[in-house]
This record gives sequence, C-alpha cells and structure tokens, in this order.
Amino acid sequence: MKAVEQLFSNTVYLYFNRDYFSVLFDLFVHVTDFKEFMKRITDYTKTLPIVELYRCVQSEGSRFGRPTIAVRTTGCTHRCYFGEGGWCDSWYTSIHPEKGIYTFNDIVKIYDKHPYITEMMLTGGSPTMQPDLVNELTHFAYQRGIFITIETEGSHYVETDYPIGLISLSPKFSNSVPKLDVTTPMGKLVDQKMIDQHNKLRLNREAIRQTLDYHGDYHYKPVWDGTAECLAEIEEFRQEMDIPKWKTWLMPAGDTRETLIEMYPKSIELCMKMGYNWTGRDHIIAYDTKRAV
Repeated sequence: MKAVEQLFSNTVYLYFNRDYFSVLFDLFVHVTDFKEFMKRITDYTKTLPIVELYRCVQSEGSRFGRPTIAVRTTGCTHRCYFGEGGWCDSWYTSIHPEKGIYTFNDIVKIYDKHPYITEMMLTGGSPTMQPDLVNELTHFAYQRGIFITIETEGSHYVETDYPIGLISLSPKFSNSVPKLDVTTPMGKLVDQKMIDQHNKLRLNREAIRQTLDYHGDYHYKPVWDGTAECLAEIEEFRQEMDIPKWKTWLMPAGDTRETLIEMYPKSIELCMKMGYNWTGRDHIIAYDTKRAV
C-alpha cells in the first residue's frame, strides 16, 4: 500500500512540476518573442535611413549580372579616400551623409511592381549600423523568396532571425585612410578628427569573424589601388582570416569611368597571377558618376 501511495505522490509531484516548468517555458518564449519584436520595424510608414531605392543589375562580385533591387542606407563609420582612386563612390552616405527619404512600404511597393526581381542588395554607407532594418529585411525576403546580399566593411556584427544569402565583405585597409588637408567632395578639409573616425572601427576583426561564422556564405571583395603595399595587406588579411582564394574577388579602386578603365587591365593581370577572382565596377563603367543606377 505504501508503494502505491508513493507512486501516486511522485506522479502528482511530476505533474505539477511539469505545469510549473511549462509556465516558465511559456514565459521564456514570450520574452524571447518580445526581444525579437524589438529588433524589428513595426511602422512601415516611418522614414528610414535609406537614401536610394532602385532597380539595377548587380555589377560586382559573385552575383554579377542579376537583376536586383538596391537599398542604400545612409551613415557609415568610415571616410574612405583612395588617393588617385578618389573618394568612396557613395560619399553622400558617409563623409557628408544625407537624410533618409524612404519607408519600408516603399521597399514593399517596388517589389510588388517588379515581382520578377528576386534579388536584393543592401548597401551603404554601412547598412549593419541599422540592425532593425537588416532584420526586418530578412523577414521580408524569407516571405517573398528573395536572395539578400549585404555589402559591409565588417565594422558591426548583426544577428538576424532569417539567413542572409551573402555577406559581401570589403574590409578597408590603410590605403583607404583620408589624408590631412585633402578636400572632400563638399569642399571640407580633412582633419585629424575625420581620420580618427575612419580608423575607429577599421578592420574590426572580432566583428568580421563573428559575421563570417554566423551568416555562413560570403565573399571577400577587397579594393586594390594598384600598389604592392595594398596587395600585401589584402593577402595578409585573407590568410589571417583563413579565407580561400576562390571566395576572393579583387576589385579595382576608382570612382570614375576614366580611373577604372586604367585600373581594369592591371587588376585582371594581378588576379591571374594570384589566383583570385576578378570583379569590375561596371555600374561606374556604364554610367560614370551617375547615382542610383
């Protein structure tokens, strides 16, 4: 009889403990959902830090030639200047950042208008500075069957609820550091404050390692200015991060058609010598300095 009573007692104990832990589990799920909700965008009518939203054909890297919707964010930790290669070709998102003008509804509308386009390129600026936007775009892409590429210099690590198709990693080496007293595209002289800002998160190895490990598929797209010093940094970083050559896409520096045409043969020859993939910047070849193309 005592054995039966003990069995009954144990059963009751387990039952109520199960309920207790179920309540805790439900609470945990609720809190987790709340945290996830906080990372997302809920107001699709709110203006976001997006300065350009347009159709294009992907003109760089391993997704070359694919019809794409480009989403360009504003704001960047870097102030890239490549000497004769010029300033960053999207300086209006970094050195002199413009205000955003688009909403998430605008992104929905452009895909509704062009349903045959199943690629998205999130670029900047530095899009990983906008983790809420990045995460919301992964939800949108998952629902629509859209492949997302995020272009990043690697300064920030971002987690998302759904996978990012491709991380396009372009770390900035010493050839990108602006020079004192050089004039920016808006006529401002480079000072030490601007240089310090550029270097603050340049080559953030911890964030880059986390990004590559977390998101899976990536390619390494360094910008080469034609010098041996730059090549040495590109190769040293590749080996340090254990990036295979087949994932490396060397891109020539240049913010105008003229400078790129001069750089194309040199960079192609280098890729054949080093065993890298080569990528041009064919939107600049096609349209020169025209924006949103």
